[in-house]
Amino acid sequence: MISLEDNLIKTVFAIPKMDCLAEESLVRRALEQAEGVSWLDFDLSARQLTVLHNTAPEKLLDYLVPLGLDVRLIETGPANGEATPIPASTERSTLKLLLAINGAMFLVEIIIGWLAESTGLIADSLDMLADAAVYGVSLYAIGRGATVQAKAARLSGYLQLLLAVGALFEVVRRFLMGSNPEPPFMIGIALLALIANVACLILIAKHRQGGVHMRASWIFSTNDVIANVGVIVAGLLVLWTQSPLPDLVVGAIIAGIVLTGALRILKLARLPTVDATKDGDS
Repeated sequence: MISLEDNLIKTVFAIPKMDCLAEESLVRRALEQAEGVSWLDFDLSARQLTVLHNTAPEKLLDYLVPLGLDVRLIETGPANGEATPIPASTERSTLKLLLAINGAMFLVEIIIGWLAESTGLIADSLDMLADAAVYGVSLYAIGRGATVQAKAARLSGYLQLLLAVGALFEVVRRFLMGSNPEPPFMIGIALLALIANVACLILIAKHRQGGVHMRASWIFSTNDVIANVGVIVAGLLVLWTQSPLPDLVVGAIIAGIVLTGALRILKLARLPTVDATKDGDS
């Protein structure tokens, strides 16, 4: 629960390059060093940040501009009372459910994907595992200091990088060695994964305007839904053309998405905070 002080200001910033957990954590760590900040409200889908504070908005820009995320001030004015953030304990419970769902679907998809010779299902299973890894690391980082959060972001990036490389290797191996994907398994398991990810979206829906990690979780699950639809379409194309090429293409696309996210997280995790010496964690 935040305490609304006298003369509290509400300032909205546009951050065009903020679209995942890594960028949100980077911004949060930077503003932890600023004085007078009472609350941060991230909206990753709109690429915006709302700050409740009692200092000059220009001083906040001094912490945000060096991050290289193209930050600009949209509006500022009296806070006039704002909703309190969702408790971290509630977010933690949701993250645990997301971790369990993604972990279970990884096991289902990797086993069926291997048996059905589907690179699309295998890549999607590794995407599920990548998300599960991010949720697990996020659970560990909740409530900890900036240094621990930075290490957690790097760990997430390395895990996703490893999984992306593994998925790309499997695509190349099956392209060279040949494969015979089974469309019924592709379509059926992808539908099951789609149901699981829709369930994740329902779980996250009430947290979309909440605190750290939750908007990133919404984006992860939204991207997973798109990947599931891609596997279903690929399965239908394999059934229609009797060619494994659509399966290989969708597998490569999903692996590329995971790889891009991993590289972005690792790049941002290396950026320093405004004043790292104020972080007491080691």
